[in-house]
Amino acid sequence: MKLKGTEIFLKVLEEEKVDIIFGYPGGAVLDLYDQLYESNLRHVLVRHEQGAVHAADGYARATGKVGVCLVTSGPGATNTVTGIATANMDSIPLVVFTGQVPTGLIGNDAFQECDITGITRPCTKHNFLVRNIEELASTIKEAFHIARSGRPGPVLVDLPKNVMAAQYDYDPANIKIRNQEVAYKPVPKKMANVLDMLNAAKKPLIMTGGGVILGKASDELTRLARKYEIPVTGTLMGLGSFPGSDPLWLGMLGMHGTYYANMGVSHCDFMLAVGVRFDDRVTGSIETFAANAKIVQIDIDPSSINKNVTIDLPIIGDTKATLRDLVHFLEEHHYTQDADSRAQWLREIAEWRERVPLRYCQNGEVIKPQCVIETLQKLTKGDALITTDVGQHQMWTAQFFHFDRPNTFISSGGLGTMGFGLPAAIGVKCAFPEKQVVAIAGDGSIQMNIQELATAAQYNIAVKVVLLNNEFLGMPRQWQEMFYNKRYSHTDMTHAPDFVKLAEAYGVIGLRATKPAEVETVLEQGLAADKPVLMDFRISRDECVYPMVHPGGSINQMTLGSREMIN
Repeated sequence: MKLKGTEIFLKVLEEEKVDIIFGYPGGAVLDLYDQLYESNLRHVLVRHEQGAVHAADGYARATGKVGVCLVTSGPGATNTVTGIATANMDSIPLVVFTGQVPTGLIGNDAFQECDITGITRPCTKHNFLVRNIEELASTIKEAFHIARSGRPGPVLVDLPKNVMAAQYDYDPANIKIRNQEVAYKPVPKKMANVLDMLNAAKKPLIMTGGGVILGKASDELTRLARKYEIPVTGTLMGLGSFPGSDPLWLGMLGMHGTYYANMGVSHCDFMLAVGVRFDDRVTGSIETFAANAKIVQIDIDPSSINKNVTIDLPIIGDTKATLRDLVHFLEEHHYTQDADSRAQWLREIAEWRERVPLRYCQNGEVIKPQCVIETLQKLTKGDALITTDVGQHQMWTAQFFHFDRPNTFISSGGLGTMGFGLPAAIGVKCAFPEKQVVAIAGDGSIQMNIQELATAAQYNIAVKVVLLNNEFLGMPRQWQEMFYNKRYSHTDMTHAPDFVKLAEAYGVIGLRATKPAEVETVLEQGLAADKPVLMDFRISRDECVYPMVHPGGSINQMTLGSREMIN
């Protein structure tokens, strides 16, 4: 049976079990949108193409499925680049479909033409330009396979207008894709080496990252840590991979990590690093990072091994399967931790935790941002899906909200993309309409994609925005205070909209708290509403994120306050 390219497109998406597309129409994809008119596939019209990619990204992070978006050619395609780079840095599976001018016009500077495959080559896992109708179905299938297999990532498929209008005999049985997933199976000798290192260790530590969540390995990691009483710390992307309320959890490590996590890393003699790439914000000075430890790194991506930190034992493999095999091997060989040394190690960590807990001073009539996060934790009982933008509010969320389950903390890690949180929350809420979904943002970052409030209002996507408003670009201001002699060059954001009125103008509920006594009431009202809500919390203007490791410094040397340094 002959089908048009637009019909084949929708058939393949149906076969890939795609249930939602985030998109924005334009000339090069109007044939596709005309086909969508009669389709049962759900489409969410965003207000900016960057919002479409972030929404698909949030959907993918929350569900573990491939997120999908559709935009037009030229500026529509180029507007996706920041979102694609965001997903690429954090290994998020996306398929981004872009329209393109007819193949005969490519290279002629036609209206709304651009070489989007060339532009996105450095920030995609792979990309395709479909040049003829015969390869359309197999290319789309291959794109989904590449996006979700191995180390996940975004794949772009560029669709020329004439290819989508052409016809072809479509038979799903005849579709063949070239890529076959490579399965890495750690050899038993590697497991024996881990056992030897554990037997020799008196101060073991597990470091967990985003690869544990992407690999769906949280249960295996939790079982390993609890069975052998090994304390766990995590990267920003690893939050939720191990229960944040567990006594073995040390919190996040790195530049704004907890004192006891950073001290644990600095004093451990064995580190099992699972699904991490040792980002510079995590390690600080490479020379002093885990300097006393034998390091085992488990990662599915061979290029991440020995990339930043020299590893004693690399294990290339799927995190879930590898951890399951490791637990089985340790049980089979009757590994038992030395009770006395393990108790001593846990006491040492407990002393660090007691000596320097996460803290802040709530006094007077000024709202402290940490109080807002703690109150949100209390009211939701931790049972919420949290997205964030990037900046101080992101770090306060990582520090003061305890994530007990994977796929519940959704944030831009590697690229650090302002404007991510609101559209990502829309994608998350579309995936889980029955869940409480909260986007925590700063007054600078929210304005990057605030137009997506209209998307939330149009479809009644009941996301809740917690806006920590200090009328500053908070993190740059903090660095200017600490490293630039308080020369606040172009970080003042006092000239800003009335966010409550702006929310109402978009058709969502706007609420505001200006005093500590109003925080809980505003959060209760906002969380209870069955509509999208923006809650504007006027927080302390000069609050900083502590602890803090100075850039390039050792993570065991932390500033705890404006005049307090400890190591």
